[in-house]
Formats: sequence, structure tokens, C-alpha cells
Amino acid sequence: MAAELESDMTNHERWMREALILAEQAADEVPVGAIVVQNGEIIGRGFNQPIRSCDATAHAEIVAIRSASQFRNNYRLPGTTLYVTIEPCTMCLGAMIHARVDRLVFGATEPRAGAVVSRGSLIEAGHFNHQLSFIDGVLAEECASLMQSFFRNRRKAN
Repeated sequence: MAAELESDMTNHERWMREALILAEQAADEVPVGAIVVQNGEIIGRGFNQPIRSCDATAHAEIVAIRSASQFRNNYRLPGTTLYVTIEPCTMCLGAMIHARVDRLVFGATEPRAGAVVSRGSLIEAGHFNHQLSFIDGVLAEECASLMQSFFRNRRKAN
């Protein structure tokens, strides 16, 4: 059992590293990356791009869900895991619920707007028609460091 848990964590770290690579593509936007994985394959990718796309909903998670939905030719994504570098906001968590994502894995918490553990747990609300499980803290230090560097550099520029 311990070897299985260790193997799962190694896989989670592998996928989170993929999400971190995407986060770096956000350029001048808040560096968040996300992927959707099914059966050991990435079926959706996204990074934050609301500014460049002029779309307030273009968070990394939403972009990855859209990508996976196009790949599957279906807006429902059962049997998938969504990996994201930062704890999702309410909008993104809602999209995961509507898409029927099975599991969420995220890196660092988001104390201001996180809807999973930081600002109350909407996952545990119990009134949604779909429940997803979650794992938090995967490569949390690296994910938090990327965000901290971004905001530190932004403050220096101002």
C-alpha cells in the first residue's frame, strides 16, 4: 500500500511539473498552468490568458477544460484529473463540477480567492450534483515560488 501511495505521489508530481511549464507561458499574466489527464495521457492544457484573450473566464483551468472537451468531443469529462498550480477560484471549481472532472490536484493555496480550502470548501458543500475529490500541496513550494516571483517583479516594475 505504501508503495502504491508513493507511486501516486510521483505521478502527481510529474503532472504538476507539466502544469508548471504551462504556467511559465502565461508571460505577463498571473502564472497559473493546468492540465487535464485521463488514463495517463494529457488531454487538455491551459495557462492563464484573460488579458491576451480579452476573456475574463480564460483562467488556466477553464482553458484546459475547454481543450480537453474539444479533444473528447464532449463537455463532460468523467474519469479525468485536473492538475493546476494554484488553488482554483469559485468559477473554475464550478466549471470542474459541471464538466464532471473526477479529481482535482493543486499545488499552492490561494489565500485570497481559493474556493477549495482557503476561503471555505465549496467541494464539501454537498448540494452540487457532482462531487470531486481533491489533493492539495503537490509541489506547493515550487508553485508558490512562481507566483511570489511574479508579484515581486510586478511590484518592482511599479
